[in-house]
Amino acid sequence: MTVDARVEALIRHIEKRRRINKFFYFLFFSATLVSTISLIVIFVTLSYESLNFFTQVSIIEFLTHTKWTALFAEKHFGVLPLLNATLITSLIAILVAAPLGVMIALFLSEYASPNLRSIVKPMVETLAGIPTVVYGYFALYFITPRILRGVWEGLQIHNALAVGLMIGVLIIPIVASISDDAMKAVPLDLRHAAYALGARKCDVALRVVLPAALSGVSASIILAFARAMGETMIAAIAGGFRSVLTFNVGEAMETMTAYIAQVATGDAPHGTIEFQSLFAVALFLLLITAALNYVGIKVVRKWAIRY
Repeated sequence: MTVDARVEALIRHIEKRRRINKFFYFLFFSATLVSTISLIVIFVTLSYESLNFFTQVSIIEFLTHTKWTALFAEKHFGVLPLLNATLITSLIAILVAAPLGVMIALFLSEYASPNLRSIVKPMVETLAGIPTVVYGYFALYFITPRILRGVWEGLQIHNALAVGLMIGVLIIPIVASISDDAMKAVPLDLRHAAYALGARKCDVALRVVLPAALSGVSASIILAFARAMGETMIAAIAGGFRSVLTFNVGEAMETMTAYIAQVATGDAPHGTIEFQSLFAVALFLLLITAALNYVGIKVVRKWAIRY
């Protein structure tokens, strides 16, 4: 083969690689664009319907009043009862999922053998694949009557505590999986240096690996909290539809997602203010979760630089 032929073959090879790179660039860019456009469409749709709602209801009333009776004859549109129920159930869930998820991640990352890890991690992640309606009925017909009522007399059959516990089980895989990935990404040199100084296994796990992976662990907890706020079926089935501002976790409460599900199933005719309130609540929830994601990004960037 002559020199010119080799040069031409090399040029063709380079052009082929460029075309392949451009193809995959546009493929991945298109996938990103689809998700971005979907979010924009959702936001615009919710905003448009919410504007119709807020022409009839004051934003001040919506954000500050303590009564939500959108489906009653005497209507009040204070979102605080729905927000309160959502935050309480989500806090209970994260109090369950955060410690358990982090401990599972520490075990998988630092203690489990490769064979045991290959068995345990898929089992943990399977929890996220169970239909949430199953969790809801499990909370309603087993957790509350057979466990919680054994230690709490007078507990209502629909209550926020059972909802929070079940959502906590649901989001354990989010905390465990992301935290495990963050811990596995910690350089081995840090572990070896600690062992060289005489540190024990638990000291390395808790005082070296966990702090070094704190950005990923924090991101997993924030993401799990946002997922808990968006859970619908467990809250609708086990929490009830009682929109009352209360801090008693033994009582029935209605979360924002449960209200959305209630209205979406046909409890309010299309075009009425009750139906439009669905979009106002959904937009409010979307803004809260967006704020949580923003906080998560800031936390990851700050601690990623630190460590």
